[in-house]
Amino acid sequence: MNMWIALVVVAFATGASAQCKCETMKWATCEGPPCECTVLVGSGDKQKLDCNALIPKCYLMKAEMYRAKKGLSTRTIGGKPVETAFVDNDGIYDPECENDGKFRAKQCNNTEECWCVNSAGVRRTDKGDKNLKCDKLVETHWVRLQLKHKEASTPVNAQKLKAAISDAINKRYKNFNKDLVETVEYDADSRTIVVDVKKAKGERQTDLSQMAYYMEKDVKVLPLFTNQDKFMPDVDGQKLEMENILVYYVDEEAPTFTMKHLSGGIIAVIVVVVLAVIAGLLVLFFARRREKQRYSKTQQRELDPM
Repeated sequence: MNMWIALVVVAFATGASAQCKCETMKWATCEGPPCECTVLVGSGDKQKLDCNALIPKCYLMKAEMYRAKKGLSTRTIGGKPVETAFVDNDGIYDPECENDGKFRAKQCNNTEECWCVNSAGVRRTDKGDKNLKCDKLVETHWVRLQLKHKEASTPVNAQKLKAAISDAINKRYKNFNKDLVETVEYDADSRTIVVDVKKAKGERQTDLSQMAYYMEKDVKVLPLFTNQDKFMPDVDGQKLEMENILVYYVDEEAPTFTMKHLSGGIIAVIVVVVLAVIAGLLVLFFARRREKQRYSKTQQRELDPM
């Protein structure tokens, strides 16, 4: 009798363990009941997770950085929407997170060099020392996703693409508000899809960076979800598999990069352009001056007989 009771207890515990898992973070460790999931973000440092939603990007980056240090697997038409848009050129670092999972406005990556970031954790200023001031965390209110899909078996219906993209984002990324998908443009020749996802300035309920980061992983490496399906919009029964993605960020306030941190090549191009403009202005100035002098002489010759 006791043996049967023990077997029932073991079976119940096994069933409860199978149900206790984190759908939105494949590296999580879950225990229960009650079910609680955590992920390692440092040596012996566990971060508690809410697996009913997308995990904040700051926590994901910390977990990714920890795994990279331990040698575990991590990640290996378009253009800018506006001049102030920028991409994440610095890559992954070990960020400082607030208690709610948001990035701290000032990041130093455990070094003496610091910089300011936006709500997506992307650097938006030049790098400085520990005395650098970052007054607030500037919100990213607009994300542009520049996607390229693999060869399709039949031509893609561009008219139905926006609805397909919106539905796929909504279903894949925890009921993300599809109404925030403002525009979808498509170039069939290059197989490029440009998706603008925007929220109202001042809105703080939606974090665009979470959706964008999960999608970046879906396309570039391997999904962060326990379910390893990828982001594949369905257009007229044809699933479009993506082969590349580029993410642009537009903040509520423009970034503050300066000339001193630009590369030599970019500075050289800027200098050449400036010199060309100055040369053009000088040519125009002297041409007008000669024309004025010629006009004055002609006018004087005409007046002499009179």
